[in-house]
Amino acid sequence: MKALRFGRAAAVISVAALALTACGSDNATGEPAAEGPASSAAASAVTGTLTGIGASSQNSAMEAWKTGFESLNQDAMIQYSPDGSGAGRKAFLSGGAQFAGSDAHLKDEEMTQAVEVCGPDGALNIPAYISPIAIAFNLGDVTELNLDAPTIAKIFKKEITTWSDPAIAAQNEGVELPDTPITVVHRSDESGTTENFVDYLAAAAPADWTYEVAGAWPAELQSENAKGTSGVVQTVTSTDGAITYADASAVGDLGKAKVKVGEEYTEISSDAAAKAVEVATPVEGRPDLDMSLELERDTTESGAYPVVLVSYHVYCTTYDSQETVDLVKAFGSYVVSEDGQAEAEASAGNAPLSESLREKAQTAIDSIKVAS
Repeated sequence: MKALRFGRAAAVISVAALALTACGSDNATGEPAAEGPASSAAASAVTGTLTGIGASSQNSAMEAWKTGFESLNQDAMIQYSPDGSGAGRKAFLSGGAQFAGSDAHLKDEEMTQAVEVCGPDGALNIPAYISPIAIAFNLGDVTELNLDAPTIAKIFKKEITTWSDPAIAAQNEGVELPDTPITVVHRSDESGTTENFVDYLAAAAPADWTYEVAGAWPAELQSENAKGTSGVVQTVTSTDGAITYADASAVGDLGKAKVKVGEEYTEISSDAAAKAVEVATPVEGRPDLDMSLELERDTTESGAYPVVLVSYHVYCTTYDSQETVDLVKAFGSYVVSEDGQAEAEASAGNAPLSESLREKAQTAIDSIKVAS
């Protein structure tokens, strides 16, 4: 076993060079947040360059975190390449990045692999960003629809092919639904957003969605596809009758579905996403400080929106130098702080971590140390 070796040369890898190490996605839409108040989590300035690769869903929030953190730490720089969750995990586990942004926690085999690059205690999955996944569509004047999980599954597996289908009409009395064909648009790259979306379908509509839960879209269901969050949103925006799944912060003026939970249809919102996360449970068999969560996709909790992603920052438990440890801990603390979460919410519209999650995250980040 070996501890993660990041020399100064690795710390100053350019974003352009980072992009060559991984395939993936491009960034979500959204504007960076304005510089916010100083966070108590970054009380003392740190120096150096911290490199990360990962989820495009985090990109708007990441811009806000970079702006806020660098304003407090004039000699520090955060470089983040939004190449996709899968690309981020691969780069991190190969030693090509000091942290990963991922819309899915490391799998068991990846946790085992992390021991080789992070030392005997492996890696930590720390929630950084909570956001609902919008089921977004382009249907003219129709900007809101009620859909239950079986109907959503049948749309995305292309069993329901027109918007006037009786299964859709029965849930949307009084809505004039056109006979427009449905064009399904999915991610072409490996994506944590895809993994979260199909995980919801598999749990909430198991009779209709029998495909593997993975970051790659099922090969047997190929239709229109695009790279990254902004790619699928752009394709749907320019295609009458199209539908996709994407981080809610990126879908702009597209229509959004209300999802049936129990006997009610739940409107997409950050509060509803946060409520779904509050009923999540820790993944079994993980170290005490790891924060990987198992979401209850088939919840009947009133007001919860279960089509949600918890996007993580994945860090090593040990790094090779005190400078890197200080930088990782300072940035990680800033991200999960009340100020950091507020800045991300203002920029990306995500749900801030609850106080209990923030406290657990801070405890985990505080445990990061120099490899012995």
